[in-house]
Amino acid sequence: MDAVPEPHTGWTFLTNHARVLATIADNPDVRIRQIAAHCRLTERAVQKIISDLERDGYLSHVREGRTNTYRIEPGKLLRHPAEAGLPVAALLSLLIQDADDRGDAPDQLSAARPRIPVEGS
Repeated sequence: MDAVPEPHTGWTFLTNHARVLATIADNPDVRIRQIAAHCRLTERAVQKIISDLERDGYLSHVREGRTNTYRIEPGKLLRHPAEAGLPVAALLSLLIQDADDRGDAPDQLSAARPRIPVEGS
């Protein structure tokens, strides 16, 4: 069974879109079921988020058998005016680094796949 983070109540700093994208950045071959468990979302919600990210050019996928391999566009700029000019790679580098520093990333999410390229790291 997939490791599921403890339940959380109240507000958080990250959107579900950021969480899903960071989970995919950690393992481009991750399954929707694993993303949903890790992010505490339904599989349908994850599918909609992935669709949003693909539609706006942040994410694409290639189907390999029954598995999707995702590719993040690290140079794509964040959408909100407050983060104007920042690439998605800047956000992901902070989130992935944090997960590594914590050392508690579930094994299924930290497969031996290369992480997205981030300049300067």
